[in-house]
Amino acid sequence: MTDYVRPVQARYRDPLDLVWLATAGRLGLRVRRNPAIFSATDGQGLLELGPFDTLDADDTTAQMILHEFCHWITNGEATFHERDWGFDLDSELDWREHSCLRLQAGLCERYALRGMLAPTSQFRDYYDRIPADVLQPLDDSEREAKVVALAKVALDRAAGAPWSGPMTDAFVATARMRDALAPLLGDYATDLENDALPSLWGR
Repeated sequence: MTDYVRPVQARYRDPLDLVWLATAGRLGLRVRRNPAIFSATDGQGLLELGPFDTLDADDTTAQMILHEFCHWITNGEATFHERDWGFDLDSELDWREHSCLRLQAGLCERYALRGMLAPTSQFRDYYDRIPADVLQPLDDSEREAKVVALAKVALDRAAGAPWSGPMTDAFVATARMRDALAPLLGDYATDLENDALPSLWGR
């Protein structure tokens, strides 16, 4: 027997995680896991996400980080320094959430990633009803008009600093991975028992 202990000199991370964790870092956010919450920011650059075992099978670190970016853009650059981007998480749903979802859909649409990087939880219901034109209201209500107006501001804001460069790089890298994997998906079979779900990369 040998007393050799193999040194561990690196950590493997899913490449999609790596892209979006690096993008968070480029935008001044450090991401940590916290079993006590789903997602939260402290206004000082810390973004906490719930642990992997609390997430659904189609939830990704990438999608969660992107959604937080969209909150930040929608609510304004200064809200980086506010807890949870200025949302009151103990109150009823803030209408700006729907503007954020329209921004997320619009940004993803440019790279055909709208399905793959869709939001999680109950927000998916509204997201999935957003038309191809993300600035087209769902109805003629005053609330929807307000949601769309802010979404337009957010889309314009996303094209500028500090978000445009880092996020464009992340979307391009994600789309390239998706394209590289596309020829393999027909032969993909899960290694999990009784798992019939297709790969998220095919969305």
